[in-house]
Amino acid sequence: MRVSTRSQVDPFIVMDVMEAARAAEEAGRHIIHMEVGQPGTGAPGAARERLAAEMEAGPLGYTVALGRPDLRAGIAALYAEWYGIDLDPARVVVTAGASGAFILAFSALFDAGDKVGLGEPCYPSYRQILRAMSLTPVGFQTYETSRFQPTPDDLTDDMAGLIVASPANPSGTMLDKAAMGALVDASTSRGISLISDEIYHGLQYRDRAVSALECSDDLYVVNSFSKYFSMTGWRLGWLVVPEEHIRTVERLAQNLFICPPHAAQVAALGALSPEGRTELDRHREIYAANRALMLAGLAKAGFDHVAPADGAFYVYADASAHTDDSLAFAAEILDKAGVAVTPGLDFDPVRGAHWLRFSYARASAEIEEGLARLQDFMSARAAS
Repeated sequence: MRVSTRSQVDPFIVMDVMEAARAAEEAGRHIIHMEVGQPGTGAPGAARERLAAEMEAGPLGYTVALGRPDLRAGIAALYAEWYGIDLDPARVVVTAGASGAFILAFSALFDAGDKVGLGEPCYPSYRQILRAMSLTPVGFQTYETSRFQPTPDDLTDDMAGLIVASPANPSGTMLDKAAMGALVDASTSRGISLISDEIYHGLQYRDRAVSALECSDDLYVVNSFSKYFSMTGWRLGWLVVPEEHIRTVERLAQNLFICPPHAAQVAALGALSPEGRTELDRHREIYAANRALMLAGLAKAGFDHVAPADGAFYVYADASAHTDDSLAFAAEILDKAGVAVTPGLDFDPVRGAHWLRFSYARASAEIEEGLARLQDFMSARAAS
């Protein structure tokens, strides 16, 4: 049976690394996980308690396509708290993970063949989802001078869209309000639809993260309960759209997804509660401590040139002094040190062979052990 041309997307390399790490663990090895952007903590207790109570009260059937109204109101309240934005809950679309939000956004905004700009390094699935939807990803290089973030000069008139992420994956860098506003203004003036990926908001360590909604309502914002809210496996995200796009996105959601997972929506209500938020803010304190451990430990291991780690839970490290093949280098680190890390090729097909991404989302003891192993490995490698 034939397969479509648009189905021939590249693999998500970090998932392949996860599988290699799983196979090593199944063979009896103890692997330290620095490859995947997954919190070491689970959903907060208030989320689990809320779900248990509602399951006892009755069955969890379909919700409306855009998500439970009480959850949409709770998400809108978060924008008032974090950014001082008075957001109409009607503009909030609850989705099946941030991935579902991207599918809805791309479907609503673009036609087959449209070009969408991506500043590289970037989250690799942007590129592959676009290709699977018969859209054309247009990757362009970003540089340390702009904190590996796009600038207005990177935009071209043939772009129908631009995806920006702050804090970014893999770099962890953020845009301040002036830089975000400049991108929003440049996109608007060229008729480019801007999609702001804000799934790492809540995980920043100096300045607060800026939402694109502070600059304009005429754009799409994607967020998720996976990162700050520590609910990766619950597969729940959201999308904020302009008022005039609500019905368009609703029709797409009805047909593509019916509704977001009801159980995850209930848990998310618990996560948004004061008790849930208190627990989640404690998680951020752990990430902050891990960040300091990671920056110091990587420097000792010989990775002293890194992207500014403003937010998220990653350090993107220049490995060019050690390799010109990050895929093979990551495999060697897994095999000899028992530490799983992600090759930069996942994020940047041009320069990624010289970079590695290290996640510090796990428990501090695991980060310390992984760094000790990495330092021993690098010392032995240098001596050989």
